[in-house]
Amino acid sequence: MSNQVRVSFEVYPPRDQNSGESLESSIIELAKMDPTFISVTFGAGGSSTKNSLEVLKFILKNTEAAALAHLTCVGHSFLETKALVNQFMDEGISDFLALRGDPQPGMPVEPKGELKSSSELVQLISQVHKDRGNTRSELNVAVATFPNGHPDSDSIAQDIQALLAKQTAGADYAITQLFFFAADYVAFVKLAREAGVTIPILPGIMPVTSMQRLNRVLELTGEKNPEGLAKLLDVSSKEDAKQSGIDWAANLVSELVDAGAPGVHLYAFNQHESVTQVLQRAGIR
Repeated sequence: MSNQVRVSFEVYPPRDQNSGESLESSIIELAKMDPTFISVTFGAGGSSTKNSLEVLKFILKNTEAAALAHLTCVGHSFLETKALVNQFMDEGISDFLALRGDPQPGMPVEPKGELKSSSELVQLISQVHKDRGNTRSELNVAVATFPNGHPDSDSIAQDIQALLAKQTAGADYAITQLFFFAADYVAFVKLAREAGVTIPILPGIMPVTSMQRLNRVLELTGEKNPEGLAKLLDVSSKEDAKQSGIDWAANLVSELVDAGAPGVHLYAFNQHESVTQVLQRAGIR
């Protein structure tokens, strides 16, 4: 393995000035790993639009990586979303992750006039880009996919059909939700290819370095408890747990690259140490 393996990272907008300065330092360190892109999450209902944009601008100005903006359509009308896409493009953003998003508490799931799916959001991003006089080759639109099934889906087959719809809408590639076993990714990709999905499917990997984080991840994603990892994390030493989590993620990265994954996307939690150690132990950087 070598630097030829594509890597990318996800960060989220800072909550205050101190965490903002820490994030900027981490982005500089992440950039040393030669990532293809660094993505920045987006708050539901536009709660962090300004903060997201500031982080994206910092990435563009201070690194060689592409800055990838997360966009959600829940909580926005068509016109609001169109204006938001233009706002990001005005700042030089041409890489997006189109997400349906989760409604905020008390928000209707499908308010009147709202885009109903990430496929519609993919189409809108592409249309705005075209209306601005740009060629399609200058735009990259990613979508999410779920190797072990979206919590709201009835089956893996339904998830694959959803991915096919996103591909038809114009998605360039997909990024998976986190998972813990390479076999889950390999099986999902095989089924997707058999169903007609041709776009790259980039595995999303999170170094889970404590029982607290594992429990939170399982709560948010609905993933099944990885008993082997849980046993490694359930120790009195925080440092031992951290190192076990990094080793688990590094082994997962190695298995995925060996299985033909087009790269790896790491959820960094706004810190560079764990994800860079994962890549180094996997022999990628």
